[in-house]
Amino acid sequence: MSEQFEITAPALVFPLQEAPERAYATAYDLLVRREPAKALELVDKALADEPENRGLRSLRAWAYLMRAQLQKAEAELRTLVEEVPDDAWARHALGRSLERQSRYADALPHLRLAGAMTGDPEHEAAVLRVERHLMGL
Repeated sequence: MSEQFEITAPALVFPLQEAPERAYATAYDLLVRREPAKALELVDKALADEPENRGLRSLRAWAYLMRAQLQKAEAELRTLVEEVPDDAWARHALGRSLERQSRYADALPHLRLAGAMTGDPEHEAAVLRVERHLMGL
């Protein structure tokens, strides 16, 4: 007789006060678990104490992308790219946020640059996808 077991992830416990590193780790875990609302709540609290924390701001942008809050993601990502132009992740994410808003001409330079910086096949596929949209294919 075969027995079936259900495996569930343990519940997350949020301490009242977390160091930014701990908030980052917990928020990252939440995003991996596809719980962007909870991650945003945690990140926003941590950013109130440390508003310039680039890692937390990157997680906030990722959460915005997951929630399809594309204008908020775009604004956060533009700031991140302006501050560090060679941040390939932020550059690619900005391109994706613009692509998801059907702003293909705006997205293409960011996606191309991210693809050139990393050589990542996913980044190169995004470039091809956007180029095809622009050509009407």
